[in-house]
Amino acid sequence: MPTFPAPDGTLLAYRVTGDGDPVLCIPGGPADAAYLGDLGGLSAHRRLIVPDLRGTGRSAVPEDPSSYRCDRLVEDVEALRAHLGLPRTDLLAHSAGTNIAVQYAARHPERVGRLALIGPSSRAVGLEVSGETRRACARLRGDEPWFPEAYAALVALTEGRGGDPAAIAPFFWGRWDAAAREHDAAARPENQEAVVGFGAEGAFDPEGTRAALAEFGHPVLVLTGEFDLNSPPPMADEFAGLFPDAAFAVQPGAGHYPWIDDADRFADAVGAFLTATVSQYETVGFRIPSADNNPS
Repeated sequence: MPTFPAPDGTLLAYRVTGDGDPVLCIPGGPADAAYLGDLGGLSAHRRLIVPDLRGTGRSAVPEDPSSYRCDRLVEDVEALRAHLGLPRTDLLAHSAGTNIAVQYAARHPERVGRLALIGPSSRAVGLEVSGETRRACARLRGDEPWFPEAYAALVALTEGRGGDPAAIAPFFWGRWDAAAREHDAAARPENQEAVVGFGAEGAFDPEGTRAALAEFGHPVLVLTGEFDLNSPPPMADEFAGLFPDAAFAVQPGAGHYPWIDDADRFADAVGAFLTATVSQYETVGFRIPSADNNPS
């Protein structure tokens, strides 16, 4: 697996899958980036360059634990871009990784081509998701055999009464089958110091990031799953409205890992975004948020 040095000298690993124009893919977690796989076959459309964030996967553990902070990880992405010799790059990010991606886009807009945010986390832009919004999303799964126990745990968690986070895992996939259970184990962060450090004080500047994104002049896709409890469609739609040039898509029947739930649909949609013009978005199933949805 190839490596590159971060600005502080930490040796970071990345893997390359597929052919064609590159797209940097930032994982969530922070977790071993192997959980992304080849993003449901997206590697047939583009060359995927997938880094292991510091302290995860095959990347080294940094000497300075404060370097796990999200805003500092932005410069690891910039170091990878420079290492690859790319004047600019398309970016794809999933879950917590979208916090890194939007801060990168705010800090280095001239280095970004297209920006795809999958199942986005909203911490970097300060959007809130209410407990009722999450519960309403969960109730779409009311006919599932595992629903009563999982929903009871969700209610307890969202009402601040404790509850077992592992019990709500079925909500994060369109199908809670053997493949989902296996992927659930692979996607769980192992370096808890990295998880805690990611959101440490100073990691986010929502007001500044939102102001920069309002001026971001490149194509953006925000895609979430119909059943994504982590990134419910109402929040993801609002997220798309932060950009002047964004498209929004909800993948039917999918949860937080849409490339697992329907690989072909996901790869076709994101592959289309990475090649289509904005005027073509609606023909490939995307919607451009109306002006009424754009925050002033």
